[in-house]
Amino acid sequence: MSKQITSRQENYSQWYNDLVIKAGLADYSAVRGCMIIKPYGFAIWEKIKEILDKKFKETGHSNAYFPLLIPKSFFCKEASHVEGFAKECAVVTHYRLKAINGGKDIIVDPEAKLEEELIIRPTSETIIWNTYKSWIQSYRDLPILINQWANIVRWEMRTRLFLRTAEFLWQEGHTAHATAQEAIEETKKMLEVYRDFAENYMAMPVIKGEKTENERFAGAINTYCIEALMQDGKALQSGTSHFLGQNFAKAFDVKFINKEGKEEYVFATSWGVSTRLMGALIMTHSDDDGLILPPKLAPIQVVIVPIFKSEEEFQKISKKALEIKEILEKQNISVQFDNDDTKKPGFKFAEHEMKGVPIRIAIGQRDLEKNVVEVARRDTKEKTFIAIEELDTQIPKLLNEIQDNLFQKALKFREENTTKVETYDEFKKVLEGKGGFILAHFDGTTETEQKIQEETKATIRCIPLENKQEEGKCIYSGKSSKQRVIFARAY
Repeated sequence: MSKQITSRQENYSQWYNDLVIKAGLADYSAVRGCMIIKPYGFAIWEKIKEILDKKFKETGHSNAYFPLLIPKSFFCKEASHVEGFAKECAVVTHYRLKAINGGKDIIVDPEAKLEEELIIRPTSETIIWNTYKSWIQSYRDLPILINQWANIVRWEMRTRLFLRTAEFLWQEGHTAHATAQEAIEETKKMLEVYRDFAENYMAMPVIKGEKTENERFAGAINTYCIEALMQDGKALQSGTSHFLGQNFAKAFDVKFINKEGKEEYVFATSWGVSTRLMGALIMTHSDDDGLILPPKLAPIQVVIVPIFKSEEEFQKISKKALEIKEILEKQNISVQFDNDDTKKPGFKFAEHEMKGVPIRIAIGQRDLEKNVVEVARRDTKEKTFIAIEELDTQIPKLLNEIQDNLFQKALKFREENTTKVETYDEFKKVLEGKGGFILAHFDGTTETEQKIQEETKATIRCIPLENKQEEGKCIYSGKSSKQRVIFARAY
């Protein structure tokens, strides 16, 4: 089965596309740039959603839902916001179709033109802040801590499954606060939620940082992000959290009476992650044999495959396999007993390997007689025999080891592919070589940032929040610099 996947060495981009299709994660749709998320891929997204949703609620947020369609006039109220999204917007202009040629054809009814065009949401700041105007009058109404799980449309010209599609799924938090300090604290708190999820659940090491002015979210005062490094040496922005200041409150006239009885504009934040995390998960861990999933996000953590020669053996093995399944499920482990008799064990092994199931248990007649099972790890391909009576303690331990091993392996890769450079020539040499994260001095100007991007296609991924002040000279302009930033080519 793995022979159906292009090797990473041969063509990393094709390897990724092959894996997404062959592992049953997603498929192409009849609508250009849109994807179909298949049941197995959606099961992983549901795990992501379930964990994050719990974390949001633990930090005081509630879920709500706002309309998919946004009046065009709303986007005109915040200048930088409309400029940032104008080229990506899908627009609804009519509300009715009309049959012609005796019902053989359908056209847009020219008499059904909308008085005002509607934008299919590329993000929801505008419609949410228009709503908040009627929700907020006093400091007693604050803070508002709302999240919504939704779909988004951004008309991308170059698309790739999960990483960049015209429609995608995400969550977007939108909060309102009485003070700038409270809003900034919210912004950084949610960034830490994302970091915790990425590292402790996705087993994906990330760097927390702040975006440059050129890379900020449209309409934000500050944008914070988590950046991860993929196996091909490219960066992937894996989550963002924005301090919006009073920009949207002023645009939609959202004011409140403070404790001193004075009228003020509200302070805002927004933050989000999307199905792009699915792409990050694939490219951080997987190999030429298929998907590798961290146990905490695997829909199936353990699969049991029976090996038998007769119906009698199958019945005996099945009975024991179901007992093992029940034992492990009591440990809150998701288990599948693959008793499909139309497939041979070798095919099943390859199939579950392709889907990234962390642990495979094989049990045959001889194993039954010895009261052991063969246990194979997806991450290292190591196999061992474990006594059946020890499975309730050994399998949870093994799942934890796999989770940690995947993180450590990814962390080692990032460390080995992070390079400090002092000159522009050195910068370009590393970029054309192994790539990865490049730590370099930068003079802080948008002009320099854009010149470097034009010449090398590398962007400033972030200014690390844990940056130490360090005197140096910008690699491009030679001007003085007090800190290094992270450059990389990115998805």
